[in-house]
Amino acid sequence: MAVIERGKYIWLLLLGFVLSSNYILYHTDMGNHILPTDANAVILGSLLDLVILVPLFLMLYRKQFTIKTAIILSAAGCILARFLIPNHLLEPFAAITWAGIAVEAAFIIFELILIVTFVLYIPRIIGEVKRSVLPVVFSFPHAIDTYVKKNPIIHMICSEAMMFYYAFFSWRKTPPTGITLYKNSSYIALQVMMIHAIVIETLGFHWWLHDKSMVIAIMILVFNGYSAIFFLADIQAIRLNPVYINQKSMFLSLGLLKRTEIQFENIASVIEDPTILERKLSRDTIAFMVRDFEKVSPDILLVMKKPVRVTLFMGIQKEFSKIAIRSDNPIQLKAMILDRMEKTSLDKKNE
Repeated sequence: MAVIERGKYIWLLLLGFVLSSNYILYHTDMGNHILPTDANAVILGSLLDLVILVPLFLMLYRKQFTIKTAIILSAAGCILARFLIPNHLLEPFAAITWAGIAVEAAFIIFELILIVTFVLYIPRIIGEVKRSVLPVVFSFPHAIDTYVKKNPIIHMICSEAMMFYYAFFSWRKTPPTGITLYKNSSYIALQVMMIHAIVIETLGFHWWLHDKSMVIAIMILVFNGYSAIFFLADIQAIRLNPVYINQKSMFLSLGLLKRTEIQFENIASVIEDPTILERKLSRDTIAFMVRDFEKVSPDILLVMKKPVRVTLFMGIQKEFSKIAIRSDNPIQLKAMILDRMEKTSLDKKNE
């Protein structure tokens, strides 16, 4: 696994080589000497680099191979060509670059239509959330997926909307009873310290930087403000969302940083051997453990039959085969998981 992870950076190196060589060819004196008088063949080669090789290397590096991704990256390569290759050299191939711009514009329009659809369905989405028995951190994304096509942009907007909800509109809610993941740690104190540090840094450093560069000062102010809002929202999200269990699934969330639904029929085994739990977590393991001032180990490790999808910050989704959990009541949580696993297994046998 480690060899494979190191090997993927070869594609990133090749990507850098393709981009840098094309930049040198068109924007340095050495490149000007190399270019022949009739450079059409060279320009065509550069277009093939930007439209085919660059998207291919990016997909190999990210390990994401879809037709949609290939089309978007190829169109982006056409746009990049207009910036990288001088206009007088690119003129014979202008149709290709304009085609790329048209494709990219079509995808942008499609994304805008999705966003408008999301806005129009907000009243129905809110109604669905209010009717759901799931915590908001789960019911809101589920409601969006019901009315709006699943899309990374929509997931990102959903993530931002939840952040502002928990930061500004959730303070009257009482934390529900249930097994929590943070009370036996210094997590809340650590988050509060981060907010204090951001405020102090903003008041001191920002005013000094304001006289040096207004643009940088404003950028840092916006970033610090966003960070403070996020930490505030994360505190509320972890307080208001203990472990939720129904007949078929367990819903785990760690504030706004990660959340997942674990179906009991998908759990292969529950590991509680301390010698295994104290080892370094493998790359296919997602940890639902809060940050603390000292290193901590999970109480249990769930090994899944099939990888589960975990939603991370900004709506990014990844799959993991193992779930490491550290809770405030590990004995009760383990008993509930084993009980549900047994009942699920009996139900399947009786079907």
